[in-house]
This record gives sequence, structure tokens and C-alpha cells, in this order.
Amino acid sequence: MYNIDTSLIKMITDHYWIKRDSIVEKRTHNGRVFFDKFEKINEPLTSNIINRHLKGEITVAHSLINRYDKVENIVIDYNGRNTERFWHRAQLLLREEGFINFTAYCTKTPGHLHLYIHKGHTTLQEGYQIAKMISAKLAQKMPREWRVFPDPDLPREFNILTLPYELYNKERGASWSKHM
Repeated sequence: MYNIDTSLIKMITDHYWIKRDSIVEKRTHNGRVFFDKFEKINEPLTSNIINRHLKGEITVAHSLINRYDKVENIVIDYNGRNTERFWHRAQLLLREEGFINFTAYCTKTPGHLHLYIHKGHTTLQEGYQIAKMISAKLAQKMPREWRVFPDPDLPREFNILTLPYELYNKERGASWSKHM
């Protein structure tokens, strides 16, 4: 379906989000106003749509939270200037915290990354806690140039990410490595 390794992302494919040129909806969440440029399409995410996204014809995003309030991935959206340093620090921190499967993908903007931490079937509240903990520990070592998802400060409809364009780097640990 994809020319890059996205097998561990476990994307929600029963719907997708497409970016529009104008504001689709105005939302209020926790006293803040959000303007949504992504429209939810309640159709399956197919290889044809993904190919159009990769060609740059459309911008497609996938949801991080499924309809059962579960998340498969904790994602760090890095928007800084020093990608190599961020990757190095993040992988050391994640290994130290016991995460052995994570993958970084390049976004449309050069130097920006989406770092997917493959956590598995996790409740939404636990996902919020893990994301907050990882972000706080990274902030102790680096200037804060990222956002983490899922994010409780955003409406559920804003906990989406554009589809990855290409693989940056990946870490696949062995299942026995945490016992050493």
C-alpha cells in the first residue's frame, strides 16, 4: 500500500482527513477557539488516496484516536532545526524508558519529523500521560521544539497527523532486550 515501512503505525483506515483551502469548521475547546482546515471523509483510506497525497495533489491526515478511545501510537511532532540531535536524544530517552519500537518519518517540511512510538492498544488517558511524561523528559535536555500527540489540550478532531512522506530512521528492539 505504501512504498515506506508503515506497518507498525497501525493507522486508522476506516476514515481519513483531507486538507481544504478554507476553514471547514470552527470549534471551541476548553475556552479556546480552533479553526479546522481538515475535513473528515468517512470512507476507507485507499492506496489511490495515499498515492495522490505522495504526489502532492492533496494533503491527507489520519486519526490517532480510534472510536473506542484507544491509541496505538504516541507521536512527537518535531518542528525544530536540528533533526539529528533530536533523533539522537529522543532514541536514548525512549530506550531508557523501555520503548523499543519507534520510527521517525519525514514530513513535507524539510527537517521536520513525526516520531511514532509504537505503544500498542493504549487507553486515551494513559496515552495522554505517556505523551506528557516523554515531552517533559525531552524538555530537560533540549529546547522545546515539538508537540506530542495525543494532546488533551486539543479537540479530538485535531489529534490527527498528515501521512508520512518518507522514512527517516527506525528503532526495532528485540522482545527480550528489556530483560537484560
